[in-house]
Amino acid sequence: GDALYALREVLDDPQNALSSWDNGLETPSTWFHITWNYTTNGVERVEVYDNKIDGSIPKELGNLGNLVSLDLYGNSLTGSIPQELGNLKNLMFLRLYNNNLSGRVPDALANLSNLKIV
Repeated sequence: GDALYALREVLDDPQNALSSWDNGLETPSTWFHITWNYTTNGVERVEVYDNKIDGSIPKELGNLGNLVSLDLYGNSLTGSIPQELGNLKNLMFLRLYNNNLSGRVPDALANLSNLKIV
C-alpha cells in the first residue's frame, strides 16, 4: 500500500475518488479503483481515470511488481512519466492519455516486453 499511498499523497483529488485509500489497512484489497490479486498477494490494477485528479505520477508506483494495468487517463496529471515505471515487468496496459504530462517517454519503458497498450 505504500506506493499507492504515495500516489494519494501527491495528488489533488477534488472528487474524493481516493478517499478509501487508507494506509492503516494491512492491504489495499478493499480500496476503490484497485484490483487486488489474492494469488500473488499484490496490486494487479490501478484504475483512477476520468476523476479530475491533479498532480504528478510518483516514482513509487514502480514498486508495484505485480501491476498489470495502470490507468490514469483523463485527469489533469502534470510532470513527466517516472523512469521507475520501467520496473513494472508484468505491465501490459499503460494508459496515461488526456493528461497534461510533459517530457519524453522514458527509455526504460521500452524494456517492458509484456506492454501492449500505451
